[in-house]
Amino acid sequence: MTYLIILFLVVAIGFVLMKNKSFKNIFKAEDKYYTIDDEYNAKRKDREDEIDKLLGKMGKNGLADLSEKERKRLDELSKK
Repeated sequence: MTYLIILFLVVAIGFVLMKNKSFKNIFKAEDKYYTIDDEYNAKRKDREDEIDKLLGKMGKNGLADLSEKERKRLDELSKK
């Protein structure tokens, strides 16, 4: 009987801890860059992916397919 009570308490404590958001963040992997070069390369890849997405959209139906906001963003990204 004592083992059942202990088991129940352990399960209850585990359940409460899993509902706690701060406890969940302990095991969450953070996006960290090891060097400045890693950070630069990650940002460059994100920028290239965004350009590719916009150019792909533009390639289907031409420049008219892009909104004004997308055109400005493509212009900004192409200048970097």
